[in-house]
Amino acid sequence: MLPIVTVAPELVGLDLHSHQQIGSQSLGGPSGILLSLRSILPRVPVVVLLATQASATQSVSGSAMVEMGECGRSQSENETVFPLASASLAARALGDRLFREPRFAQYYAQRMAGNVNTPISVGDPVVAEVRTATGALSGPFRGLAMNCRHCHLGDDFLPASLFSPKNPKVNYPGQPLHGRTYCDFEQRSRIPERTDRLTNTTRNTPTMVSLTLVRSSVRLLHFDGEFISVEDLVADTLTGRNFGWLPREKDVAVHHVAQVIREDDGNNRLARGYSKGIPYRALLLGADEHIPAHLRLPVEYRLAVDRVTDREILAVIGALIHAYMDGLRFGQDGQGRPFESPYDAFLKKNGLPRAPACGESDLAYADRLVSSIEGLIQPRWVTAADGSLALHQQAFVFGQREFEGLRLFVNRRAANCISCHVPPLFSDGGFHNDGTSQMEYDVLFGNGAFAALYIPNMRARNQNADAYLPPSYDHPQATGRFRSAPSKETPGYVDLGVWNILGNPAVPRPQPLLRQLLCQSIASVPKECNPDELLPNTIARFKTPTLRDLGQSGPYFHGGSVDNIEGTVRQYISVSRLARSGKLRNGDPEIRRIQLSETQVTALSSFLRALNEDYH
Repeated sequence: MLPIVTVAPELVGLDLHSHQQIGSQSLGGPSGILLSLRSILPRVPVVVLLATQASATQSVSGSAMVEMGECGRSQSENETVFPLASASLAARALGDRLFREPRFAQYYAQRMAGNVNTPISVGDPVVAEVRTATGALSGPFRGLAMNCRHCHLGDDFLPASLFSPKNPKVNYPGQPLHGRTYCDFEQRSRIPERTDRLTNTTRNTPTMVSLTLVRSSVRLLHFDGEFISVEDLVADTLTGRNFGWLPREKDVAVHHVAQVIREDDGNNRLARGYSKGIPYRALLLGADEHIPAHLRLPVEYRLAVDRVTDREILAVIGALIHAYMDGLRFGQDGQGRPFESPYDAFLKKNGLPRAPACGESDLAYADRLVSSIEGLIQPRWVTAADGSLALHQQAFVFGQREFEGLRLFVNRRAANCISCHVPPLFSDGGFHNDGTSQMEYDVLFGNGAFAALYIPNMRARNQNADAYLPPSYDHPQATGRFRSAPSKETPGYVDLGVWNILGNPAVPRPQPLLRQLLCQSIASVPKECNPDELLPNTIARFKTPTLRDLGQSGPYFHGGSVDNIEGTVRQYISVSRLARSGKLRNGDPEIRRIQLSETQVTALSSFLRALNEDYH
């Protein structure tokens, strides 16, 4: 039997998706025990179980649990599936329930008549339907209220029999399939109506799949780097505008969320489906001997809800949802069963490196992959005999056209995509200005309008937060003019991304990491890299999204401004021309290096579709 090491993911030197070991530094587990995986077990195979925030699925293959050999050599190609401990399953199951909990929303709080177990008579209209490019679908939470799952959808609209063990590839001719990689279908998601008259988010809902992968670089969350952890993101979301809460209602929102946890009686469909009707307080206490083993939380998540503060309850909610998110991985389904894209099948069929080696960064891996691709003389194509796709209207192939697109993608003198979309996840996790905000604004107000916008320096911005910064507790009436979707009715309003976060006194937690990341990546900033000099270089910078499974995550860009892959590629052609002519305001230097023609759009788009997989 293989030895088992239980480790906390935020401290482990392992990238569990790409099977790489990042370093040999000492690792601290939740109990404070220090170990060095490489020094203690340099040649002994080991099963790594994720504890605390890395609690994951019922069973996980290569991407979330790895059978490791010498120096990170993975045996995952055998597609062995290892069952996780019941404690890990329990954390994820409760996180999944909390992810779908509609009673945290302000709409419910306003209508519960003092009892958190009272069903509301009329659901929030915002969750009644889910809008797609081909029409509206009946919302899975109709009759209820806002929750995380409403905007971060997965298999909610897929036929239950689609991946049945008895018939794993069922065809539904003429019936559109609506799978999602934990995002929705809208350009900008709808949110509950309140007195501020906002009806939509500023940005497109990003995918959550593989969001929590351990990385060798700094990781910040959201398009503008607003959050340093999933826990922060969850706390702000549950008590923020997307759930209907206004800035000055933060304390009320925190108390209400805690009240739902304390007073829940388990007598609702969600509790019965995920926790056998056991109330939150009992699951979190973990003392009831009648709690089934697969629902019994590990001690790291347990607390007596009547003996802790509201914010401590909110923190454990964040940790449990983090545990749930840790199980969302490209390359496997919710039960840990493996699958792959045509691209991954091509790499495997041709013996190309599929992931970083032991101690290798993603950037170094990308360079090695490019060298291997350039040295490939007689590629072995992927055909329908190698696999199939049930959720995409395309054949499971990787042939000459996809290979041409791949070569364009990795060529820094052609499409230059690899400069920001670094494999294997196809994101560098950094922040870049790809011209999207300028394109959106200039479409409405004419060429050059974005370049002519007055954008204040840091001192002027922070001294007049109501005029320039997003709403916050201290500035609830702030206009958010530079964190807004552009509209013909509101000239001067646009989304500047990271510019809204760097140096913003209302958002203190990400400042050190954000500054570090930006100073390292922006060559034009003086060596001292003080925030005042850095701020103009953050205009319209947004986080690089993954390119995996684009077929289940459109529309594209941070504002959902482009509906299809070909249109996305063509926008990069247009923006690169603006950059080379000096007309792209604060454009990323890599954009001007893009040299792509209309005749190459089809090949590059074909490659991007080869990154599709049957994530569900």
